[in-house]
Amino acid sequence: MSQPTTAVPTAPVSGTAQTFRLAVVVALGGFLFGFDASVISGAINAIAADFALSDWEMGLVVASPTLGGIIAGGSAGPLSDRFGRKPILLVIAMLYAVSAAFSALAPDFLTITLARFIGGLGFGSLTLAPIYIAEISHPSQRGRMVSINQLNIVVGFSAAYFVNYALLQAAASGADWVGSIGLDSNTWRWMLGIELLPAGIYVLMLLRIPESPRWLVLNYQPERAQRVIHKLMPGVDAEQEVREIRASHSSAMEPFLKRLSGLMKPSVRLALVVGLVIGVAQQITGVNAIYFYAPTIFEQSGVGTNAAFAQAIWVGVTNVVFTLVAMFCIDRYGRRPLLLVGLLGVVISMTVCAYGFKQATYVIDDAQAVEIESTELKSRLQPLEGVVYESDVAFKRALREHLSESELREQQGQIIKAAINMQPTLILIGILGFVASFAVSLGPVMWVLLSEIFPNHLRGIGMAFIGVINSGVSFLVQFVFPWQLSNWGSAITFLNYGVFAIIGLVLVYWLLPETKGKTLEQLEAEFTRRETS
Repeated sequence: MSQPTTAVPTAPVSGTAQTFRLAVVVALGGFLFGFDASVISGAINAIAADFALSDWEMGLVVASPTLGGIIAGGSAGPLSDRFGRKPILLVIAMLYAVSAAFSALAPDFLTITLARFIGGLGFGSLTLAPIYIAEISHPSQRGRMVSINQLNIVVGFSAAYFVNYALLQAAASGADWVGSIGLDSNTWRWMLGIELLPAGIYVLMLLRIPESPRWLVLNYQPERAQRVIHKLMPGVDAEQEVREIRASHSSAMEPFLKRLSGLMKPSVRLALVVGLVIGVAQQITGVNAIYFYAPTIFEQSGVGTNAAFAQAIWVGVTNVVFTLVAMFCIDRYGRRPLLLVGLLGVVISMTVCAYGFKQATYVIDDAQAVEIESTELKSRLQPLEGVVYESDVAFKRALREHLSESELREQQGQIIKAAINMQPTLILIGILGFVASFAVSLGPVMWVLLSEIFPNHLRGIGMAFIGVINSGVSFLVQFVFPWQLSNWGSAITFLNYGVFAIIGLVLVYWLLPETKGKTLEQLEAEFTRRETS
């Protein structure tokens, strides 16, 4: 029998404005994550050519921040439980700044991998920012407020695509200032180093935020907590709020291993299983392969390097637009409908991409060879003229017989453009459809759900645990993607993501209850009842 839902009072307007301001500031960590993660999409081919990287090394450069993210995901929540939300957020901001500086100056493969790993330690913002925002937000506004973090992530993605395209165009402009600052010869270093600017701004802005009232109560500072509550929610009985928080957090400071074992209790099983399903589905359907390799994917469709960078901008714009749609819908229609619609969209989009690449053929003849600018390159590819290749795998295997790996990295954009016979619009439609579907569902909804479904005293450790799993799956997707393109081909790779989306769709339909409009304490009781009833 369904349980009655307690009415949730409307948040005061002034409190909502103050909470919104703080949410925007804290969610700048999401912007830095998005920027740090996707700026590599424009730099990786140049890095691979400069350092003569293999597919596996290329994948490791892209995925190394996620290794750091695995550590951060497992430690940000517990560390913030011990030392406070604000101090750990400040450390995260400084890690992004250090990573940007060392990435831009990296002399070799090992250095750039380590520098990007350090940046990945800042990915703790993915779990910590939603925790902080959920803890300062009114229940009626919580979904929208937590979604600001996801919005900032996609704005960061979009900003990185714009910056990459602008730097690429400037580097090719021939202007005097371009040579004087080394932009023409070190374009990828500028792409990675420019992150220093937003990272520095984030540090300064975090200095002005208050500590989370729930953390203050948890650490026996009720007077400070009441002052923060008065500021965030004028008119709310701060003393009563502190009493309710204290009651729900009675065991929050138990030892780490005891709290970790608490996740395995039968009463928490539903929350844990739902968290694992959403956490794995968010990554295994291929989102970070799309975001982190967007120009490379578009190059595979034969549009050329410049057009590939321009199309990547559309990925960013689509991401922002549909994240805004999700923010509008998440508290109106609920988490579950958005996830179901979004996963279905992912299935359709990946099927379109797989079909588009499956139809492609590759042949170099005299007319098409005009697209290749280098006379020397034309002569080296002459043995391939007139041979029709039915897949990208076969075509690249033939290219490797005549070109080194570095040469192929540098020249593959114009070679594929000259040889491919397919409809590239299908790929653009499929990728943008995927981005729209993800942005309206798995992107923002996962973090909202994780900030809601775990009991109050296990929220930090629960989000950390799912964050580790999420980051681990993300690392595998990014790491193997270059190898998949070389050995499976684009069609099978995208079909693989579609199959995982089908599995996720079935599991979400079967397992996920609705959580919108309920207090964190109500959700704790509901999930416990569902498991023990």
